[in-house]
Amino acid sequence: MVLFKRKPVQYVVTSPILEDQEVWTIEVTDEIFTNYEDYLQRMDFYKQKRFICEITGHSGLSFFDALRSELEASDEVDDAFPDALREPILRKVQFSTISRIDNLVDHVFEEFKLDFYPGESVTVILNNGDRLNGQIREKTKFPELIKLDDGTLERKAFARYFVRLTNRPSEEALVDEEHIVRDRKTFTKQRLRSFIKNTVTREPWTGAPWLVKTKIANEYRINTEVPNHLKHANQLLQRRSNPSTKKNEYDGTILNFYTAQGRLPELKPKGIKVKTVNQDPVRPKQEQFIEYHGPLIGNNPFRVQQTTRPNQLTQVGGEHLILPATNGYSAIAAKGQSKPPPPPPPKYPIEDLEIPPAGDGNHRPLLKYLSQDTPTIKQISEGAGSGILMESVGPLLETWDTLNVYCEVYQLDSFTFDDYIDALQFSSDEVQCELLVEIHCAVLKKLVNDVNDKNGQVQVSLPEPAASESPSDSKASSVRPTPTPEPEVKRTTRSSFAKSEAAELIASQKAKQVSPIDANLHRAAEIDQSTRGYDWKMRVRKRDFGDGKWIVIIVGLLNQLCGNPRLRKACEEVLVHLAPMNEEATAATAIARYGSLDINVRVKALQIICMLSLETKAIRAYMEECNFLMTEHRKEKIEVQRNRKTAMEELRVLHEERKVLQPDNVSASPQPDPEELSNSRINVEEEDDGDQDAAVETDDEEPHQGRSLRRANDRALQRKKRQEEEKERKLKAIADKAKKPTKQAKQFEKVLKKIEAVKVKIREYEEEILTIENDLREADCPRTRVLGKDRFWNRYYWMERNAMPYGGLPTSSTASAGYANGCIWVQGPDDIERQGFIELSEDENMQYRRAFNVSVPERKMLEEGSTHVFSARQWGYYDDPDQLDKLIGWLDPRGVREIKLRKELQAQREKINLHMVKRKEYLSSNDDRKSETGEPLTRVSTRTKTYVDPTGHRCLMWKNSTAIEEIGHLHSEPKPPSYKKQSAKAAKKAAEEEGRQTRATNRSGKALTRQGTRYDF
Repeated sequence: MVLFKRKPVQYVVTSPILEDQEVWTIEVTDEIFTNYEDYLQRMDFYKQKRFICEITGHSGLSFFDALRSELEASDEVDDAFPDALREPILRKVQFSTISRIDNLVDHVFEEFKLDFYPGESVTVILNNGDRLNGQIREKTKFPELIKLDDGTLERKAFARYFVRLTNRPSEEALVDEEHIVRDRKTFTKQRLRSFIKNTVTREPWTGAPWLVKTKIANEYRINTEVPNHLKHANQLLQRRSNPSTKKNEYDGTILNFYTAQGRLPELKPKGIKVKTVNQDPVRPKQEQFIEYHGPLIGNNPFRVQQTTRPNQLTQVGGEHLILPATNGYSAIAAKGQSKPPPPPPPKYPIEDLEIPPAGDGNHRPLLKYLSQDTPTIKQISEGAGSGILMESVGPLLETWDTLNVYCEVYQLDSFTFDDYIDALQFSSDEVQCELLVEIHCAVLKKLVNDVNDKNGQVQVSLPEPAASESPSDSKASSVRPTPTPEPEVKRTTRSSFAKSEAAELIASQKAKQVSPIDANLHRAAEIDQSTRGYDWKMRVRKRDFGDGKWIVIIVGLLNQLCGNPRLRKACEEVLVHLAPMNEEATAATAIARYGSLDINVRVKALQIICMLSLETKAIRAYMEECNFLMTEHRKEKIEVQRNRKTAMEELRVLHEERKVLQPDNVSASPQPDPEELSNSRINVEEEDDGDQDAAVETDDEEPHQGRSLRRANDRALQRKKRQEEEKERKLKAIADKAKKPTKQAKQFEKVLKKIEAVKVKIREYEEEILTIENDLREADCPRTRVLGKDRFWNRYYWMERNAMPYGGLPTSSTASAGYANGCIWVQGPDDIERQGFIELSEDENMQYRRAFNVSVPERKMLEEGSTHVFSARQWGYYDDPDQLDKLIGWLDPRGVREIKLRKELQAQREKINLHMVKRKEYLSSNDDRKSETGEPLTRVSTRTKTYVDPTGHRCLMWKNSTAIEEIGHLHSEPKPPSYKKQSAKAAKKAAEEEGRQTRATNRSGKALTRQGTRYDF
């Protein structure tokens, strides 16, 4: 059957045909179509090169080619496969549940390799080694024999064959399977595979049995009725009725505790299922054996005296057997089956708390605490005396992260976390901290627009104002920031003004009666309405932040937010300090009271307005812009990665070319031609011999007695000198020719230069990818990413990696510090994780103790050392590189959570260590300046203000240069006066005046003509 996507092709069912109806047929498949479009669509499907021949396995064929190949292969298999083996093999394969065809072929081949059947042509091997061809006439099988007394095997099963010899018609041979063989080519795995594929089929569901095709099964009278236990419906019922694990049963994993109780489905990772194994699979067979052979056991002379109690567990040969007592003696039973194999080792990573405790005393490095109160009683905090409570550490980190991530929207310079804490703790009647004032004013400006910007719309959703507010204020504080119409100008008379005052008094009295609790807690409403028609929203519209007025705005804002039940408690805690009942309800009271607030109340108020500012259009537009930038960066990264991949492929090709041209195959400095060298040497030697012969002849000759020619000796010397020069010239030419590189050497050098150029290009691509990844990190502002979690569900944060430069903005006034936070922060588990995975019930703790000899809370106390964080409101930190290395070493890579955390810490280790060192240097330098200047602050009085030396407080060195560059002034300062624009006519006249002054003119003030330029006036 032809396959499509490894499944048999299903033919189209023929629809009912009417008389005299036009039809289209496909003769090969006998399919009939009444619609021509359906016929064309089916033909297009059959002509696709996507079909597979089931017998040969050839793919990439059309349906007709695959069908033709299958028919040809089927005929070939029918002709080549032995007829005597067909029926027994088909009966063996029928209803087999071996899933893979390869395994089925191996199983059948091993079983029939030494088994022969009548009618099969074989070769008989005689005792003397002779080989005779023959045909099996008859086969006799003898079963195995087992001894009755002890059940041991006495004789294996075997078969005898009567073989009719081909060359000796009157003779037959009686042989066993050891003296008979087949021809190697008649029964092979390839032929067996083709035969099985051609004769059997299987339904497309898991566990389906192999079925012989109906036509072939009828031919060999093979039963085709599938047993009930192999049918698909019964298989499904059996799987449902016999699950692999039972509910509410401990399987050795901690996560099974939570499954049994049915808690926390959203937090449970997929546990490891362990199949229950029968602890004593041999026992039923042993009992049957002992029961059947009871008389023999009683009369058995081989007895041992009983040394154990009846029905006691006895170990024999490394196996536990339960044997009943007989006549005071214990019976010796046959050795049973072997023990079940041990469970496979766990495949790591697994659930962290399922890893057995090490028990070596190694614990997590000690945490440091920013707050003065610590979760551990005996631990002394580094923040002792700072006044910071543990419940305020989270809001401090949250507000600092928000202000630095969205510093471009707030128009603020970035600042370090230590300067931020110093600013919130700063208090002085003589000088204001610019960092403290600017962050509050910048956030408040985002809540309400300027008076000239859309009539000062409120950009956040606020609860309904109190009844004591004027109608104009209630209109201004509309929830939806929609354009407001121009206010109607009404005439006011003395009587109408008196009526409005009376209405306001009645409304204020009603408000006091409705909310007596608010009146008894604080006087914030009175401070906000101390000036008629000039509430906190109007102050923000006017940007009236100077002289501490931003504190009055916060009082009015928090008073209105008390109408939100979710924020009511937090707002009242702040207002009780800023607007107490026992002091006068004035703006001066709120400003003076803010100076005495501790850092915990200040950060609570700042947290409220920061979270409120995240609802504004400015922040949401910035988020959308960052999302768009991230999309562009991702596209750019994909393009760069594609270019890098192309360059890597080019580099691979160049390396292959370099291997062919490298000096191992072709010499880097080519050798000269051997014939030239030999010829040159011969010529030189001949010249040398000639010179020597000439010298000998001159020596042998007698001296000339007559008059000698003038200068004859000089000519001989010159001739000898010319010969030597010629000799040197030839040797030099040969050497130069040897040094000259060949064409292949030049190609080799060219390939090396190309390889270096491609490597440079790949490095540039990699640097560009790193830059794009950093841009993606800085643009990912909507969320605060966590480094990971440890085995006890503690979260680890590195704030610098969240949508900000690692060292803060490079243009910041404190950019020289070189860091932003410089700590790894550790947060405890939240309530759901703590109750679901650490604080277990008594039964679950007992089960965990039985598995690991310790409960989860006890393990947490042992492995975390003496410092802990128990809830999400508790924080600790690491600020030392050595402690970071110890933390990485403590994490176990076999756990699913700690392997991810360890990987992140190792990837960011160098950057984290650098910023930790920078933080220490920054804090130590400030401490040195403090010690040099003395602890009392140096104040220099001038005519207008009091100057405070910034070396006493780090936060005083911060300046908001971003606001000055973008808007021309600080947020807390009023907008400088703007001059009116000149009219168009005045601007044109000024331009003409400016042009007239720059042009050359004559004495009359007129422009010089071409002729006038010749003269010098």
